[in-house]
Amino acid sequence: MMESAISQKLGGVFSASKPFVEFLTQSKWASRMGSADICDFVVGTPHEQAIPEYVEAIRKASVPLRPDWFGYKVNDPQAREIAAEALRQRVGAAFENEDLFLTNGASSALIIALSAILDPGDEVIFLSPPWFFYESMINFTHGNAIQVKVDPQSFDIDVEAVASAITPRTRAIIVNSPNNPTGKIYPPKTLDRLAEVLTTASEKFGKAIYLISDESYNRLVFDERKFSSPTAHYPNSFLIYSYAKALLTPGQRLGYIAISPTMNERAKLRRAVQLTQYNLYAFPDAVHLHALCEIEPLIFDLDRLQRRRDLMAKALLEQGYELQIPEGAWYLLPKTPIPDDVEFAEILAAQDVYVLPGSIIELPGYLRICLTANDEMVQRSLPVFESAIKSFTGKKTVPLATA
Repeated sequence: MMESAISQKLGGVFSASKPFVEFLTQSKWASRMGSADICDFVVGTPHEQAIPEYVEAIRKASVPLRPDWFGYKVNDPQAREIAAEALRQRVGAAFENEDLFLTNGASSALIIALSAILDPGDEVIFLSPPWFFYESMINFTHGNAIQVKVDPQSFDIDVEAVASAITPRTRAIIVNSPNNPTGKIYPPKTLDRLAEVLTTASEKFGKAIYLISDESYNRLVFDERKFSSPTAHYPNSFLIYSYAKALLTPGQRLGYIAISPTMNERAKLRRAVQLTQYNLYAFPDAVHLHALCEIEPLIFDLDRLQRRRDLMAKALLEQGYELQIPEGAWYLLPKTPIPDDVEFAEILAAQDVYVLPGSIIELPGYLRICLTANDEMVQRSLPVFESAIKSFTGKKTVPLATA
């Protein structure tokens, strides 16, 4: 009986992420993952060798120079200074070292932020289509997840819809820019309007509504666009970052949570985040902290990623797919020629091309294609994408591309 009760509880908490977890563990792709003869566009797994400088930095940092080299590091002052200085330069805001808390990845940073600010039953708005685990994380930290759809044409934040979703129980909103899965970078005008809505609602209800800015992809920006951090537009903000995206090392967990220097009750929130982090013991490993000086400036070949985006987007558009050109991150989102995206993904999978059906990310009628597949996979996949769409359209058409 006890086991059943525990299972039911977990089922409720994590029900939102269940479709993705089942795809990861029970799909045909799960049984073929890592096979050399498939074209794998499902998740951000590297399909090329890691950055040599990263490998060397980890190798050097793995050699102990003193007895406590692999001891408890918590928020190592030197590593914290390195990360905080880079953040100050990148965002252009006066973050202090004490505002930044190094974590074992962005996921831990999100859990810390939510745990530090939520009381049971508080509401957290998240934008849809979302990253897979936002809703489950909100549930896990005893909040109520409130979904707000982005604009279906532009993928921009529907600020009016956000305003309508705010209630006296609203405590936070999670914003992810550049966005996974849409590739949208939210423009400053949108972020200013969102800030006005949050400020007005905070004053109306007599408590701060926090903005949690997930910026895991903030260095993956295409076409020389300028990235504007949502934290620069609203004072009561947390900034979440992961090194795994810029380095393309998703199995190496390193990130941070940073409290905006304009945050109200900043000292109080520093203490809340510190206590939460200690209780979750969400610290990075010692090797990463020792290597951070060399890791911080590194980024994998962004020009190559952009060329891959351009090549694949151009080919898909010419084949008759409809899609918007992503502004950042590493995904393409073509529409499927039939309403059932799962069925269409299975047609591709039958020819060893694996993508993520849009239904899993609350975007039915789309496919999510991850551009961390290598160039050879892209070339092998294009004839398969073309034959799949031709089987439904009968001929090749070229719709207008939307940028």
